[in-house]
Amino acid sequence: MIVLDAVGAGALPDAGDFGDEGSDTLGNVARAVGGLDLPNLEALGLGNVEDLDGCPPQAGAPAVAGRLIERSKGKDTTLGHWELMGIVTPQALPTYPHGFPHDVIDPFMHSTARGVLGNKPASGTEIIQELGEEHQKTGKWIVYTSADSVFQVAAHEETIPLEELYDGCRAAREILTGKHAVGRVIARPFVGEPGNYERTPNRHDFSLEPRRPNYLTLLREAGVTVHGVGKIGDIFAGCDIDESHPTKSNVEGITKTEELLHQLDEGFVFVNLVETDMLWGHRNDPVNFHRCLQDFDRRLPDLLEALRPGDLLILTSDHGCDPTTPSTDHSREHALLLAYVQGKNADARRHEGEFADVGATVNAWLGGKAPGRRLPGQPIVEK
Repeated sequence: MIVLDAVGAGALPDAGDFGDEGSDTLGNVARAVGGLDLPNLEALGLGNVEDLDGCPPQAGAPAVAGRLIERSKGKDTTLGHWELMGIVTPQALPTYPHGFPHDVIDPFMHSTARGVLGNKPASGTEIIQELGEEHQKTGKWIVYTSADSVFQVAAHEETIPLEELYDGCRAAREILTGKHAVGRVIARPFVGEPGNYERTPNRHDFSLEPRRPNYLTLLREAGVTVHGVGKIGDIFAGCDIDESHPTKSNVEGITKTEELLHQLDEGFVFVNLVETDMLWGHRNDPVNFHRCLQDFDRRLPDLLEALRPGDLLILTSDHGCDPTTPSTDHSREHALLLAYVQGKNADARRHEGEFADVGATVNAWLGGKAPGRRLPGQPIVEK
């Protein structure tokens, strides 16, 4: 199962409540670049997900295609991935459009023995340019947030060592509980000189622990080994992840996924490819967003070739991040769905459902326990 982070497939019915009417990450990127050039995804059935310039529907596409509705009240990575595994979050996680209050910031400063700069919603790339020089002179943390439920801490790697940054984020995670239980505390290291700072791949997320049981729990209770590739281990706070394989790029994530497909005889490989979100969606760059999808498209045949007869591949997403809108935040969108079984042709069958259908499908496919009424979702394909 590969999550193409932020590759949304059109606004959800309640997108207006989130300020996201008209968002359509895939569709708007396609229009912005003059049509998608993704021949392998097109052959699999991407054009059957929604109308996409340059990617026509395929009448006999081998994958089940469709769009999935999110029931959780949010539009971020944590809630999206959790709901894919059956965890619906009916109450929105806390956000801080005016920055964090004193009962968060004061204990954070006391615990880490460092002051704080920023403490406001901001673009991560912009705030390090704005405050990076002062941060280096004073040794104070750069703390910021976004429209998501996140507490982000930026620090120059030569000013504050990585391990101290991570320890500071762990301290923040312990503070951010109860009414301040944000979805993620994120370490955002950067390097460079004033006016030319750049974030590094050494980001680390400290998430809330997900509610259990979920579909990962059921898989592990049935003896299935769960492998998390990319930031999956972080998103689930290590819960129900047997083997974590952190990566620093999509290329590394795809390569690790291919290796696992060749090495493993059984199990669940759960992958997040983050660059569409982190590098291009938030920077409102549809051209490079498309190029990032092209990089995945070029490697898709390698992944398909690594599948064995009867293996199930699911491609999906966790939210949108439409790079063609004025906002640099995530967007409230459908998740895309492509589900392909090696050796079978779905003949362009369509599935319209909810995020949790993905977890229900994986659980049923790998022989997990029946969820009963405990978890939402219906299998997309039957074994």
